[in-house]
Amino acid sequence: MRITTIDIGTNTILMLVADIHSDGSLATVRDEHAIARLGKGVDKHKKIPEETFQRALSFLKGYKELSDTCRSEKIIACGTSALRDAVNKKEFISFIAKELGFTIEVLSGDEEAELTYLGAVSDFLQPHQEQNFAVLDIGGGSTELTSGTNKRVSQKQSLDIGCVRLTERILKTSPPSASSVSQAIAEVRNQVVTYSMLPAQTKLVGVAGTLTTLAAIDLNLAAYDRNRVSGHILTLESIQRIFDVLKTKSVKELTAYPQILAGRADVLLAGIIILLEVMKKLNAEQITVSDRGLRYGIALREVYKKDDI
Repeated sequence: MRITTIDIGTNTILMLVADIHSDGSLATVRDEHAIARLGKGVDKHKKIPEETFQRALSFLKGYKELSDTCRSEKIIACGTSALRDAVNKKEFISFIAKELGFTIEVLSGDEEAELTYLGAVSDFLQPHQEQNFAVLDIGGGSTELTSGTNKRVSQKQSLDIGCVRLTERILKTSPPSASSVSQAIAEVRNQVVTYSMLPAQTKLVGVAGTLTTLAAIDLNLAAYDRNRVSGHILTLESIQRIFDVLKTKSVKELTAYPQILAGRADVLLAGIIILLEVMKKLNAEQITVSDRGLRYGIALREVYKKDDI
């Protein structure tokens, strides 16, 4: 069975086309990424603007055409923080359903965290071996820390703060002033105090654009290579060193880096601040990057349904 899963996030829209095999395994056919900024202005106005409807439609229409070209049998689309918060989410969902013929499922924070966890740890599971994982997902509107053993989730913790939300609230200039950086750090610290410490021997895994961008910078990649990014270990020291350089740059200067996409440049510093403060709270000296995440977890949910796992 070939399926398509679409992760409609606050900053990005991601699509996976995958084959579900008879043994319950998953094989990637296409893995696509677009920065659509669905959540632009949602934190302040609690509403998705009309122009965003059209921008999102353009990306989703392209994904549907690609899905059809790949002869996918089913499209499963899920929305996260921006759609949870928007008062006009029903209008947006109806608009997309009318234009493209598929429904968007709005995930709760807990559902998002659990599915992201499943997608991320699938990269690192070892046969017949029990291992503790914690998955950090820094999104545009929220940040989730989910821990468990192998595929079993034991704890989910969500913060109502993400790289887009923090940028729109505090980091409004380019480059940000020293006082706004300090204010952003203080804001994140006030929130991460609610995160619990991780059990001993826990592998901390990070997903989403902040992590993959940092990995690409740390590896000095001229072009993105998911095979090198996924599994790359970032140390707290290297993340801090990169941040100290990037925080002095304007958005235009940041986009000169081949590893930083234009649509991510203005929110990257906020994402790094969140990452640094979470790692400090957890006393984590390193984090392993995964190129997988929610879109893989949605697909794996279908695998487990199919095999009654």
